[in-house]
Amino acid sequence: MTIHWYPGHMHKAQKDMIELLPQVDLLIEILDARIPYSSENPAIARLRGDTPCIKVLSKSDLADPAVTALWQARFEEQRNVKTFPTRSDQAEGIKALVGLCRAMVPQREANKNPIHAMVVGIPNVGKSTLINTLAGRKIAKTGDEPAVTKSQQRIDLGNGIILFDTPGILWPKVESADSSYRLAVTGAIRDTAMEYDDVGHFAAEFLLRHYPDLLMERFKLDALPRDEEAFLQAAAIKRGAIGAGGKFNRHKISELLVKEFRSGIIGRISLETPDMIAAERIVLDQAAARQAEDKAARKQRFKEGSGSLGKKERKEVRVDERAARKPKAGR
Repeated sequence: MTIHWYPGHMHKAQKDMIELLPQVDLLIEILDARIPYSSENPAIARLRGDTPCIKVLSKSDLADPAVTALWQARFEEQRNVKTFPTRSDQAEGIKALVGLCRAMVPQREANKNPIHAMVVGIPNVGKSTLINTLAGRKIAKTGDEPAVTKSQQRIDLGNGIILFDTPGILWPKVESADSSYRLAVTGAIRDTAMEYDDVGHFAAEFLLRHYPDLLMERFKLDALPRDEEAFLQAAAIKRGAIGAGGKFNRHKISELLVKEFRSGIIGRISLETPDMIAAERIVLDQAAARQAEDKAARKQRFKEGSGSLGKKERKEVRVDERAARKPKAGR
């Protein structure tokens, strides 16, 4: 699955964020606790340098608590990084974040200077809810769909902390197909930009492998289906998602499965673990290395004037050379 959803305001928001970073004392990066890796914008990791960062694991009440603890331990191995889980159903707990902000930037507190903190995160991850709770009033727009916040806001909390709220930002290309599916399952992209049939198939396959008991209990199944296709058919029968001729309605049951996952009705579920991501990264890195070798080989043959390069390959070499000459985005 490839995500084709990168609204123009996201490109502008990323540029604005880069320009603002030198003025920021602290980053508050909000991640979805169900997909901490897939909801982590790689651009932020590259750009923040040594700027202290609090990774807020939102919706932790919907995630597997044991897996969330693993992610906290992994993130806090990084320099100047702390984690802070929050629950969807306990907004008051968010206010304890203020104390952690002060602890992360003690020099500003000692000099009685306000702490400038930038709030960043992907769409529909809970940024606006967190800001409204910290401020004690409704400042940022909230919604159940991504891309509600469209422009940057400066918010003085009145307690020595100034927040910069940025729009939810995805990135133009998600390397991992599995991460694309996880983003879709959790609602980080608009439903109109995805195929429910594909996303439901992915969710069913994952849940059967990692949380079979939760699936069987929720859909009242007597036996574990042999695969995701058999599960979708059995679930469709249980829920009445049957179309003409007695065929199961794949779209309807897939949409129902995804929405019940998002609401937490099925149970507390995490879609990725640190070990799972480490294994996926090895595969991605190996694929990238092979691709780089192929590009280098084409470039060498091109320089040697080899007639073995076709028109398409010659074009790819020129595109690679133009990309290499482009200036890299810096801090």
